[in-house]
Amino acid sequence: MKSGTSRALGALILGILTFSAFSGAALAADLPAGKMETITVHGAALAGNLSGDTADRKVYVYLPPDYATHKRERFPVIYFLHGFAQDADFYARTLGWPQTIDRGLATASLPGMIVVMPDAMTPYGGSMYSNSITTGDWEAFVAKDLVTYIDQHYRTLPVRAARGLSGHSMGGYGSLRIAMKYPQVFGSLYAMSACCLDPRGASPRDGDMEKVANMADVAAITPVGRTTLAASAAWSPNAQRPPFFFDLPVREGKTQPDVIARYAANAPVAMVSQYAPQMKSFKAIMMDVGLQDPLLKGNVMMHEALLRVGVAHEYVNYEGDHVNRIPERFEKNVLPWFAKQLAFKR
Repeated sequence: MKSGTSRALGALILGILTFSAFSGAALAADLPAGKMETITVHGAALAGNLSGDTADRKVYVYLPPDYATHKRERFPVIYFLHGFAQDADFYARTLGWPQTIDRGLATASLPGMIVVMPDAMTPYGGSMYSNSITTGDWEAFVAKDLVTYIDQHYRTLPVRAARGLSGHSMGGYGSLRIAMKYPQVFGSLYAMSACCLDPRGASPRDGDMEKVANMADVAAITPVGRTTLAASAAWSPNAQRPPFFFDLPVREGKTQPDVIARYAANAPVAMVSQYAPQMKSFKAIMMDVGLQDPLLKGNVMMHEALLRVGVAHEYVNYEGDHVNRIPERFEKNVLPWFAKQLAFKR
């Protein structure tokens, strides 16, 4: 990662560690309340990963108020992917779920929607929602294992037009990436403050990662420092290099061009040229990012890349940094946007 980008990512991770829930008006007592369930979903696509990380993943499922009262009705689903350095528990608390979803549905008079958030935390701080022998095939877990489970266990509308994919930061990256690989599963897409969109180069800090010898060393590293480990586990796996089974971008003090090339191949700015037909198949695509977000440049580059290949989409800037308005925007922007895009009838 270039030094400027490294500083930007460091700043945003520190922000993630400290951002607090939207302090909007409390949910009025007379507003209908939905239900938040915590379930475990086994990911066949994650089983056997070289990291030994569990394939049984915690998943949050929000059921709207009318799910309980309209027993014969089926509902569209928003799949939301959380960001780096924190797990689904943190995001659920910080986003104020289920109250903010209740309020978002009620105050805008929106139809009921199910919201699903899987936990994608790994020992390296996050899965990057990528397909890797080291950490597992997170693309297939989200698009196949998770969607299949939710459709089988809840009253969903099991069609592409009734499924939306969204996420923040690493989750925004994952939304764009999975959309390219599995366009037949989701009908609309909303990426919030996506990270990792432009190619990642080497950073002076990357050389320090060679000193990491075991998982205890990994646990002692700050979340900012683990970004290189997470990127390598996701994008430069190597079954011949135990104990971590990935290649680092710096080895013996020298930048490894082949690893940097593998990183670059996983940047959506580069990927979109090969997946333009898939992206054009979406009913609607939205990207938003704050003007004070350190990741603004990468989002602008992705916006321009989509324009170059003729992919229709919306792109919005707003006054804010990487984290300070995310709970508010999910409630007031993401939910109403999906209410306009998703199918609510077969």
